[in-house]
Formats: sequence, C-alpha cells, structure tokens
Amino acid sequence: MKLPRPRCGSAGLPAPDPGCSSRGEDRFPARVSEVGRVPFAVNQPVGLARRLSAWSTSRSRTGLKRRLTTAVESGTSGLCRSVPVLVPSEPSSDPYPTCYDWGESNEGAVSVLEGEAVWLSCPLFSHPSVYNYSSTQSAGHNLFWYQIPEGQDLEQPIRQSSRLSKQRERLWLLPARAEDSGQYICLLRNKSSCSKIAMGLKVLRRDQVTPAGSCEPPVATLPTPALIPLQEGKTLDCPDLKDATSMSDSPPTVSWSHKCKGPPFWNSDREPWGSSLRFYTMVDHYQGLYYCSVHFQRGGKQLNFTRAVNVTAINPTRMSKTPVILHPHADQVFQVKSNSRAALACRATVPFVVDDPSWDVWWTVDGQTLEKLSDQRFSQSNRVLKDDHMDLTVENLLLIQDFRSDDLRRRFNCSVKNARGSESRRALLREEASLPSVELGCGLGVTLVLMLLLFVVYHVFWLELLLLYRSWFGTDERFTDEKDFDVYISYARNGEEEQFVLNTLRGVLENELGYSVCIFDRDSLPGGTITDETLSFVARSRRLLVVVSPGYASRGSQALLELKAGLQGMALGGHLRVILVQYKPVQRQDLVRELRKAQVALALVRWQGEKSKELSSRFWKRLRVELPMRRGPRKGEGASGTEGALLRMTSQNSTNSQTGLISSA
Repeated sequence: MKLPRPRCGSAGLPAPDPGCSSRGEDRFPARVSEVGRVPFAVNQPVGLARRLSAWSTSRSRTGLKRRLTTAVESGTSGLCRSVPVLVPSEPSSDPYPTCYDWGESNEGAVSVLEGEAVWLSCPLFSHPSVYNYSSTQSAGHNLFWYQIPEGQDLEQPIRQSSRLSKQRERLWLLPARAEDSGQYICLLRNKSSCSKIAMGLKVLRRDQVTPAGSCEPPVATLPTPALIPLQEGKTLDCPDLKDATSMSDSPPTVSWSHKCKGPPFWNSDREPWGSSLRFYTMVDHYQGLYYCSVHFQRGGKQLNFTRAVNVTAINPTRMSKTPVILHPHADQVFQVKSNSRAALACRATVPFVVDDPSWDVWWTVDGQTLEKLSDQRFSQSNRVLKDDHMDLTVENLLLIQDFRSDDLRRRFNCSVKNARGSESRRALLREEASLPSVELGCGLGVTLVLMLLLFVVYHVFWLELLLLYRSWFGTDERFTDEKDFDVYISYARNGEEEQFVLNTLRGVLENELGYSVCIFDRDSLPGGTITDETLSFVARSRRLLVVVSPGYASRGSQALLELKAGLQGMALGGHLRVILVQYKPVQRQDLVRELRKAQVALALVRWQGEKSKELSSRFWKRLRVELPMRRGPRKGEGASGTEGALLRMTSQNSTNSQTGLISSA
C-alpha cells in the first residue's frame, strides 16, 4: 500500500513558496516512501538543496553521495525542468517524523447501496485507549483522508464538498456513488508523530444485492443481532440512527417493516415507539429480520439508508443460568481397554448469558489442561448437540490414544463454566477384562459346526434316533395296562388287501417284531356276534391299524364299524391310538366322512410297494415309531402258541354297552 501524498502546503509540510501551483496541489507526484518513511514533495526551488541534504543525510549514513533528479514547477508558466542535485553527506537532522503504517483495517470493507448515505470512521480511533480524537486535537494532530480508487494504484487527497464532508473522525458520503468504491486512508500527524491506516468501501448497485425475500428491501450491510428473552419485552433502535441524527438538519424519520408488512403489526405485542420498535411480550414467531429505513435532510438533500435487525428469542432471564454437567453421572465408571483408544464423553448444558455469552467445556488430567500436558496422546473436541433458544447442550470428547495401565491412576475431570458459574466432575476409569477373542471365536465356530452337523444328522436319521431313544428311555405299555393285543388290523375284505395284511403286515409284526396281532377273520370264534366280537377286540388292543385302500370303509361294512370304534375309544379314554396305513392312493372325495377327518389329525404311513418290503425301509421304521415299544416278553407270556390262541379265544362278553355304536351307524 502506498503512503498518501500530502498536498502542497498541507499540514506538516512547509508553507508553499511563490513557485507553488496556485491551485493548491502538486502538479508532479511526490516520491512515496516505504512503510516507516516520510513522503515529501519538492514544490519550490528556494531551500531545495537544504531539504534534499537533510533527507539524504537521514537516508545514507555511509558518506556516499546520491544524484537525484527532481521535477520542479517553474512559477506559473507551467514549464518543467530537471535540476540535477548533488546531495552532500554531512550530517543533518530530519525535520519530518516517520509515519507508522497500520496496514489495512481488519474490520473489513464497508458496503453501501448506491444512492444511500454512508460514513467512514477512521479505524485509528476504534481503540480510544490508543488514539482519542479530542486528545489528538489537543496535541496538534491533523486528520487527512486519501482515496485509492478501485482499479488504480495512486492515492488521491479528498477535498471537502457538499457531498463529501468531514466530521471529527468520520468521512461522510452524502450520498455514495459507484466511483466512490476503493480504498480509503486516514492519516493522523503532527510535527513529531505520524500514523495511518487503510479501509475499504464497496458501493453496490441494487441489482447486485439479493434481498432476503421477494418483497424485502435490499440491504448492503450485515444484519445487526438483537436478543429478546421469551415472555419479556425490549425496545429496538435502528442501527446508525444516532450518527444520522448528528448530521441531519432536522430529526430523521424511521419506518419499520417485518415480513413485508409495516405497522400496525398483528397484535398489540409490538408497536412503533417514536423512531424505535417496542416489544411488550416476545414469542417464538416474532423472530426474524426487521428492516428500518431512515430518511433525513442535510444541505437541502433528501438522504436515506436501510438497516436490518435480526431478532432472536432466548430463554427468559428468570431461568437458571448456571451450567450443569449431564454426563458423566456421579460415581459413573468408564470401561477402558489397555493398548487401545479410549473415549471419554462429557455432556453439559450451558445457558446463554446476555451480558457475557462466553462459555467453555474442557477436560483436565491431573489438574492440568491438555494444552499444558506434554503427552500428545490426549486430544479433545467440542460439538453442540442441541440449541434451545441459545441455551446449548455441548459434548466434549476426550480421546486417549494407546491407553496405558498407568492412566488408570490419573485424575480425569470434566469442567464447564459460563459467566454465572461453573461445575466439575471426576470420571472414574476401570480396565475392562479382555476376553480371549481367538479362543472364543474358535469355540463359537466349532459349536456352530456341531449344531449344523447335528441338524443334518437329525434331519436324515431322525427315525433311527427316535427308535434308539425309545429303546433306552421308552416304557413298555404291556407293564402299564391289561390289554391282550398290541395291534388290531382293520382292512377291506377283498383279495389284494387281505393278502397284504395276512402275508406282509402280520408276518413282519408277529414274526420279526414280536407284536401280538389281532385279525378278526382269524381270531374270532365261529357262531359269535360280529358286532360284539369286533368291539371287544378293538377295546382289548393298544393300537388300531387301519389299512386305507379304495375299497375300505364302504357304508355299512365291518371296516367302518372298526374305524368308528377306534376313533371313539381314542376320543373318550385316550387308551387307544389309531394308525393309518395307506396301501394304495385314494382320492379324498372317495373316502367316508370319518376317514377324511381322521386323515387330518392322525399319523399316516405310506406303503411304497417294493421299496417298503425290506425291514430296514422307512415304512417299517415309521410304523415302529407309532406302535408300542417292546422290551421283551412279559412275565407269564412264555406259554406255547396254542395256549396263547386259547387265551385270545376267551373273549369278554360284557360288551353290550358298546352295541349302540352299530345302531347309530
């Protein structure tokens, strides 16, 4: 940034000689020194050698001489000539103070809409403890303003006019124009000191500013924040109104708007109060951007500017503003593992304090903050979990890389504070017992494999496993009842089914498996009543084996009587179980009603021809599961076959109570 060029005869420089331009400005650019050096302008030949000698002495202490060429304005003729000057090296004092350059203001450039009033405050006076305008005036300081127009490099002095005026430390532009954009330099100097600082100004056209809404006015400046507690009141003043009042010839007028509507607003909770806007009761939906337009008059000109105020609701001031730690709880223990990363979370509520909104949540280790620890394994980070009307819920996460056993003996404290108070809580650590992950994984894998293997074995060999279990833990029903037969076979009385029953079923059940089988046509005595004998045989048997075939259980047949007797005995006492053996496939509509119902609830064993003839086939295994379990001959059953046949022939005659079954059929 270039230093300003003082005008001929400006403060801090000698008075102009007769050779100076009558317009009061230097026709030729002065040499601009670097930061900390003083600019100078050669405007008259009188005393030129003395001034250059003094300047050269201050610049070169090595005894060297410099040859300068300076441009000098010759009277009022407008002719210029170059005068070679030999600067001597003898010592001399520098009459001009060094100018300290503060660079560019860190407050950023000022933005304004074209046609609005704007003012620039010299940033040198932003800290009154350093520079105070009244004190500097008493010390003989003068304030000068310079402009570097946008796109140019050379600074130009600002001359006061009806549009550009100076008021104390402010420079007013009434109004701002597009060519006013650029950098502005304020320079404060007297005979013994000099300081300067730069600031930017950006004049925007209205089409360069995007309004907050389609009907909202464009505003170049950032909104001014305003905080109002819920259920409480506050008065809003338009920003920069006091500055406009100081420059106005008459009291300014202010108009307010919110969401494209001006007063009167929706209810009496808000209303204009002079140039201000008064809130009586703040609620949530009153939040948002409020616009105030200021109109004032100066020097016969009507001037204006618009500002925005961002109104935000905060929790009422009557609520507690003391921070509270939510986590960890009192006496809470964190489980950690050695040689791994540990994470300790600290959560706290931090209420907002209007007077001093600063807050902090942090961890200490052995009473020291992480910044003071030399151990780089510790780090922390803050994040906001919840924002409730500026009252924050904050989490601070402490990360410990490569946790060690020695860290268990350290003191970890979580702390929170704001302007109204503070709280601290200690976190207790306990080392988590390490599980043998490899062994546990291997054991779990073996267990899963075994379970899968057992499932496959059971799915394939479930009949064999069930028969084996019955042989070990089953109960022989011959020792628990007084029945004479294990199985009563019911079948259709025709040639094919009869051959299957007598040759196949009876032969295997009696000869191979050792069951006592009752077949009516073989075991009944001639001359007896069929109904009574049938009911007696069924009642004295442990299982009723029904051979289902297309000709079975035609209405009124003996097979139907046997089926009904078995189903009734199974339903009433549970001492008889019915087994269905499908000898040949039968269509469901060809079965009688009793057999259709029995197929739904009873076990059905299918005969598959040649595949089922072997004793090791699935048919015989499935049938053995349904038949009574046999361990060996019961005591008293060692008699010969003839004696057994005679015993079966002594049928009980007390079956008159069951004859009603036939009549009902």
